[in-house]
Amino acid sequence: MRSLPLPLALTARLTPVAVLACAGWAMASGPDTTTSTSASGDTSAQQSGGQSAGDSPSTSSASTTATKAFSAAPAPCGSIPVATIKSLVPGAKTAGKEIPSTDTKLRRTCSWNALKGYDYRWLDVSFEIMDSNAAAAKEYKDRVAEKSGGGAVPGLGDNGYSVVNLTTEDKQQTREGVVMAQVSNALVVVTYNGSDFENKKAPSTDVINKGAIQAAKAAVTALKGSQ
Repeated sequence: MRSLPLPLALTARLTPVAVLACAGWAMASGPDTTTSTSASGDTSAQQSGGQSAGDSPSTSSASTTATKAFSAAPAPCGSIPVATIKSLVPGAKTAGKEIPSTDTKLRRTCSWNALKGYDYRWLDVSFEIMDSNAAAAKEYKDRVAEKSGGGAVPGLGDNGYSVVNLTTEDKQQTREGVVMAQVSNALVVVTYNGSDFENKKAPSTDVINKGAIQAAKAAVTALKGSQ
């Protein structure tokens, strides 16, 4: 296989598969990271209780805990079926790799990535636990506002949203889809992207969007099953 003139700015993202690319390249590794350079606009869509005067702090705290649907983030690397991983990230180790977290009870993320031939794919799945449904709804709304241009995903948790963007660096295209879902007091965030190093094109919007939504649906099912 001939050596590839890959963008130098993409080195960090390809660290797990650096032996397969001589220069490497960097991408956004999660839902809050922005891959910016010269970008082509390519967006696609798919969308507390107070304490009464007579309540003691301990009573209020116990009540809040009792009404929380999720108290801890589930294991993310087991949230996506093996068949789905093989389909979305060909050549990746299906066990995935969990990303270190400062508090694994509140946030856990798993990543899968692989370079098969000239095709590169990356998938992240994150679970985040909030103090209340209201807090999760607000965080969801804020993140949707930050990633405008997409649309609702009906039936994905209490609220679901999908957006796809295309970026181009050194003539190499990368298309990335982000899907977010609010389920009670939890957020599920999926990031899925890909590139072709031979023709420098990215997978189609439809391929990335459908793949991200497929993973998000599996993650939401796993979250609900962890209760």
